[in-house]
Amino acid sequence: MKKHLYFRCKLSTFWVLIFLFSLMHTGYAQNTTITNDSFWNTVTGKPIYSQGGGIFQFKDPQSGKLKYYWYGVHYKEAENYRDDPSVTYERNHFEGVTCYTSTDLVNWKFEKHVLTKEAVNYEERPTWLGRMGVAYLEETKQYALLIQHGNNVMIALANSPVGDFKVHRRIDMTERIGTPNTGDQTVFTDPDTGKSYLVYSYGRGRNKIYLSEIGMRDGKVDLLDCVQIFKGASREGNCMFKYQDKYYMAASNIYGWDGSFAYYLVSDSIYGPYKPVNDMQIMPGSEQDYAHVSQTGFFYTIPGSEQETVLFCGDRWAEFAGNGLGYNQWVPLSFDGDTPYFNSLSAWNLDEATGKWSVAETNNYVMNGSFEADRRYIPSNNKPVQEQLLGWHTEILKGNTISTTDPDSPVLNYFNTTADRKEVVGEKSLNISDKTAFERHITQEVSSTPYVSLPDGTYTLTAKVKNTEGFEELTLFAKSGATTVDHSFAEPSATWRSIQIPEINIKGGNVTLGFTAKGAGGASAQIDEVSLVRE
Repeated sequence: MKKHLYFRCKLSTFWVLIFLFSLMHTGYAQNTTITNDSFWNTVTGKPIYSQGGGIFQFKDPQSGKLKYYWYGVHYKEAENYRDDPSVTYERNHFEGVTCYTSTDLVNWKFEKHVLTKEAVNYEERPTWLGRMGVAYLEETKQYALLIQHGNNVMIALANSPVGDFKVHRRIDMTERIGTPNTGDQTVFTDPDTGKSYLVYSYGRGRNKIYLSEIGMRDGKVDLLDCVQIFKGASREGNCMFKYQDKYYMAASNIYGWDGSFAYYLVSDSIYGPYKPVNDMQIMPGSEQDYAHVSQTGFFYTIPGSEQETVLFCGDRWAEFAGNGLGYNQWVPLSFDGDTPYFNSLSAWNLDEATGKWSVAETNNYVMNGSFEADRRYIPSNNKPVQEQLLGWHTEILKGNTISTTDPDSPVLNYFNTTADRKEVVGEKSLNISDKTAFERHITQEVSSTPYVSLPDGTYTLTAKVKNTEGFEELTLFAKSGATTVDHSFAEPSATWRSIQIPEINIKGGNVTLGFTAKGAGGASAQIDEVSLVRE
């Protein structure tokens, strides 16, 4: 009996060891899906806090093998918002610069705070720290972290990519560009030359963008030059990437913490000229939801064995804008010649080794389904001047017309209360109401793009809704080909409830979805979290 028990224990131990070895061998890299609109965790289930940073590839000091190092800033408010996203915060408090490492760009391990509050004397000097990146200095075999610190550019040095970084110097930019501070900034490392550059804008108005090589001068880390590569409309979120031997300069609008179009210029040389000269173009695919409700943060070009893929890494400053869940919104770019195309996906799969990517089964095909992309009450006569909600079209069949100047115009979105935000995500939702009797048709056409297909199959359409009495008709619908399916929800409800239409048969890569409403003056309905997911 004891011999049998001993054998069973030995056998169990053997399989446990095999299981543990498999985990060690794979580095926990069991997930290949990047899921946006969510708070991200490390491979051990700890929250990821990384904003306004960048990804760089360095050699692991222990193994000597190349590894991805993702740096970003950890703000206290990011913790608070993750715990309770019903509250939007006005201030920011620096907790440190985080470093996460990965071998596949999907699964990340937390290393440490590589630049601490103590290192920058934050408690005694609580000022802004953000928009940073890391460059390797071949001359000194050190790593330089460049970060905005108050009204200066601060440089901190370390002997390892995981720190600890110590303050080296602060640079007043006045003599170089006319303002002591940069606007926004990132660090770009040319994958072919190994040289690193600071990409930054003029500190006031941000209507000029500069490029400076990072290197050594007179025994100090410095910006070796200052080349203006853009002058025109104000831009922020300045960053660069390289694709098929061309350099791309990218940026977003001056929209505070809110999302924006993604803009770009392209050049054959890192110092330009960038074309169209001083005329940034909107990246196709980013228009319907302001780059998946994000700002240009940084890019990473994956030199896969089968294809070169550019990773757009957008910052969603949700704790300061209240515009949804998740701080990092990553999507793959496609290209039509020199023109980058933004693939707005909520979930997609990445194979870092090959560079190939695909749409995940859990992807939501609706654009701006949470109605967070629109930064103001719409229609808006202020920046941006806008009549329609992004991604949606409202047709007035009866009632007041939509106008950016007429005070009787219906308001197309609703700002959720704190109580609402306990039930639905974000500050905003769709609003269906008017001062007079009205009929309305609100639609979004979801179609295959040149790079992302809407496959034939069966889908489920869902939404969260609440509404007052006074509706003769209030319907969720989907139409593909000659077939229309719908769901009526005119019965009043003061609280949010979920509705859905399952088993929608979509063919031909196209479906029109939306809402129809017929109501009395003063009747009101709010709709949020619209999703279309393949079954």
